[in-house]
Amino acid sequence: MASVTLEGVTKSFAGLTVVQSVDLAIAEGEFMVLVGPSGCGKSTTLRMIAGLEETSGGTIRIGARDVTQLEPRERNIAMVFQNYALYPHKSVRENLAFGLKMRGTGKAEIEQRVARAAAMLKIEPLLARKPRQLSGGQMQRVALGRALVREPDVFLFDEPLSNLDAKMRVHMRDEIARLHREVGTAMIYVTHDQVEAMTLGDRICVMKDGVVQQVGRPLDVYDRPANTFVAGFIGSPEMNFADGEIASEDGRPVFRSGPLALPLDGARQGAALEPGQPVTLGIRPEHLTVAATGLPARVLHVERMGAESVLQLDAGVGLRALVDRDDGVEEGDTIHLAAPANRLHLFGRDGLALGGAGR
Repeated sequence: MASVTLEGVTKSFAGLTVVQSVDLAIAEGEFMVLVGPSGCGKSTTLRMIAGLEETSGGTIRIGARDVTQLEPRERNIAMVFQNYALYPHKSVRENLAFGLKMRGTGKAEIEQRVARAAAMLKIEPLLARKPRQLSGGQMQRVALGRALVREPDVFLFDEPLSNLDAKMRVHMRDEIARLHREVGTAMIYVTHDQVEAMTLGDRICVMKDGVVQQVGRPLDVYDRPANTFVAGFIGSPEMNFADGEIASEDGRPVFRSGPLALPLDGARQGAALEPGQPVTLGIRPEHLTVAATGLPARVLHVERMGAESVLQLDAGVGLRALVDRDDGVEEGDTIHLAAPANRLHLFGRDGLALGGAGR
């Protein structure tokens, strides 16, 4: 096992910088998820750690070793891709063993490692099959097994579940989490799916336009986003935002945006608020609740999702609320919403959380 450290890691293509001075420390045995939209630089960062892309600047260390200039085979990492990349003419057993054979590992050691990996991933009955005889989930298990037999210092995953259906993705998330618990080796996992990030990571690193926006434990990032991008990207349905300004009522701060007025006593601003100060208010849909009194809102549309419903609302500004289906709300109703002040988030017009929350 080993830690991974990135110091000022940068990547440019033809003068365009796609990863900008990334500083990131991944501890031994940690599960770190790099998450962000397509084109944010997360896969490029992973490929630089693997040695598949050269860095344009900065240093990468695996344990105490500076591996920045080393070839991939010299880094003792194992990588699992979105494309399973199995040899179609080889059996599962042969696919698992191939990399070890190429490294000159002894036959007895190969058999032992293959048997251990097959048992951990529950693919013993598949060992004689060819890839064409496997389902997508089974092929992904074989790809995991091929990485596992390497016994690397670090596992790298590049959107490994993107080709699977929704049900199989959930199952394979559980498998990867279990594998991490059993193996205890550091894993770095790239995804654009914030649900995968929240459920798998010990910590998550949110990226945008090649820049790290925030690093932290999933619930810390969820509860205290550093800026409006993180707040909107993490969480589903995404956070509601409204631009407005600070006002004062009876000496207490209030957020105003047109007809919308919300008291801010106890809001998570982390800084003094001044009347007239322009701010962006954020509140997650699940933190808006149907109440007897409160903020009036007209229901424009109801999305029924089973146990819960998403309400599209007009409250002077557009809002979405995630409510229990038994609330009995129908399209066209006028309802009242409660918005607890301690669930409100305030951001400056630069997009940063006021008072440096989450940074």
